[in-house]
This record gives sequence, C-alpha cells and structure tokens, in this order.
Amino acid sequence: MSATLVPETPETPEKSENNGKAPVFSVRGLWKVFGPKADRIPGSAEAGLSAEELRARTGCTAAVRDVSFDVQPGEVFVVMGLSGSGKSTLVRCLTRLIEPTAGELSIDGEDVLGMDRNRLRDLRRHRAAMVFQHFGLLPHRSVLDNVAYGLEIQGVGKAERRARAAKVIEKVGLTGLERRRPGQLSGGQQQRVGLARALAVDPEVLLFDEPFSALDPLIRRDMQEEVIRLHREEGRTMVFITHDLSEALRLGDRIALMRDGGIVQLGTPEEIVGSPADDYVRDFVRDVPREQVLTVRRAMRPAVKDEAKDGPALAPSTTVAEAIEAVARTGGPVRVVDDGRCLGVVDHACLLDVVAGLDREDGREKAGAV
Repeated sequence: MSATLVPETPETPEKSENNGKAPVFSVRGLWKVFGPKADRIPGSAEAGLSAEELRARTGCTAAVRDVSFDVQPGEVFVVMGLSGSGKSTLVRCLTRLIEPTAGELSIDGEDVLGMDRNRLRDLRRHRAAMVFQHFGLLPHRSVLDNVAYGLEIQGVGKAERRARAAKVIEKVGLTGLERRRPGQLSGGQQQRVGLARALAVDPEVLLFDEPFSALDPLIRRDMQEEVIRLHREEGRTMVFITHDLSEALRLGDRIALMRDGGIVQLGTPEEIVGSPADDYVRDFVRDVPREQVLTVRRAMRPAVKDEAKDGPALAPSTTVAEAIEAVARTGGPVRVVDDGRCLGVVDHACLLDVVAGLDREDGREKAGAV
C-alpha cells in the first residue's frame, strides 16, 4: 500500500484519547470466576495465584481477572489473546450475558451491574449489539426479515422495519439478495447479514466476538475492510474480540492483549509493537514487520529553514513503510502535518535510521532466543 499525501488540514485528524467525552464503557477491577464459592476469590489471598494453582487449591477458574479499561466514544477497541485468555468471556460480561463475579462496570456512566431486567433488556436491544462468529440467522426467513428481526423485537412496525433493514442491506453490500434465505448465501454473505442485523437497531456500540474467524482468508479480509469502511463512515464505537494479531493491528485504535484472564498490555498498535511490556508481548509481536505498524512520529526530525512552509505532507498516522515510498516518490523531505500544523519532516536519512534500528533490535532478539 502506498502512502497517501494529504493536504495541510487532514480530512481525518488523529483522535485525541477521549475527545473530551466520557467513556462509553468503563470497567474497573472486573472479575469472572467459575467454580464453587467463586465470589470469595476476588480480593482473597488466592486471587494472586496462577491459573493452575487457583484451580488446584480452590477448584475455581478465573476467566477474567481484575481487568480495568475504558472504551472511548468512536474508537475501535480490540481485545485479543489466545484461546482461553478470557477475551470472549470479557465481552459477554459487558452486557451481562455472563454475570461478572466482582468489579465495576458502566455504560455512559450508568451502572450496568445495578440494572434491573428491563434496563438490561434495553441495553441489549438498543445500546449494544453483538455480532458473533456463528451468525445465528433464522433459516426460514429472508435476508430482509433476518436483518429486520431486531427491530421486530423492539416493536417497530413492519413497513418501517423493512425500510430501515433495506437501507442497512445496501450499506453492507447485499443489495439484490433481500429475498434469499441464509442457506442460499456464502459464508461471507451470511456474516454481512449478521452485521446488518446488528446495525439495523442503530446501537451506540457494536460488540464483535471473533466474527470472522471461521471465514476463508480472502473473505475474512473483505469483512475486515467492511468494518474499516463502516467505522470510517459512521464513527461508531466498536469492541472487537480476536485471536489474530494481524487483524487486531489492522482494526484497532487500541489493543488490550490478554493472558490467563488479565490484561498484559493495553495500548495503540504502535505501542504494542514498538514497546512490548514484557517477554510474552515481545514474543507475540516478534514476527510483525514493524515498519508497517510504527508511524512517522517515531522517525520524523524537526523541520529546518523553509521545510515547514509548503510541499507534500503526510498524516502523523502514516507508517514508516508508507513514508519510505512517499519520500522516494517526491525525491526530498516530506512534512508531517496534523490539523494544519507541521510536526516535523521525514527524509531518506531519518527513515533509514529507524529501519536500521528495527533491524538491530530484531538481531538482538534473535540472538537472545538462540
């Protein structure tokens, strides 16, 4: 992918951490423990035991262990980890599809754990919609009626829900398939129906639980592109669960990497890849081409003389790999511009320094692994 030169005022400036708004989801000290007398584990002497020791001593499993984070409005927050890390349990706790054992959980400042049955039903039907790996489509209903199903549950009239469903079907690229049954669709098309059904209720936040893991690689990439496009067009808040690092790096504004129920590191893709918190994270990202993740913020130098005044420009989110192409194409320094302000410039020398530094780090890591 080649870099895109941008005008002095980028169309999509980088988001501040929270845009001055309260978090959509706020999670503090959240636990989910399975087993006998599970509620006694959080805060106890056993809480710090490893997963194996906890099971051996108490018969309990801490699927989510003292987790804290905020999901900011408009961001794609990715929770990733290997099987058994607790990521799917965590996302189900957000709407109490699984009841947390302990901790604090709120949406837009409202206590989710204190919600009665009616408020909880409203949360699941109107405010937070789930997209699962298994589509759960109704086989006897058409695409249109499957997409409209959530609106039917809400009590929306037939004409209105079908009109709204038709608009969402067009948005996800299923125009012309409205009358087909799920069995007549490919896996990718079925997943688009599942996505459209979630979008139709116009939720504040979309929760994705490994929605593309069963799809073929090419279809999976198409669906990732669809999520990126929808987020770019709508700016809807998304929480995305995955075990795939490349998917997490591609989609996430921030990533929470989980292991044994806890969060090992939480940060931007650049922070996760460029500054791993420990050996586990370092090993996780070892094979990632870092020049395709790290941005020009790490490579740029201060502008000198008239370099900041005019000429081609790149957004601060441009990767080092994209910047190398842009500098090669222009033949000289390229400005890094954010909201009309020149932050610095990149040229052949500083970009090569960064790449050489990455190569040296890779060499040290490989030597240490031998």
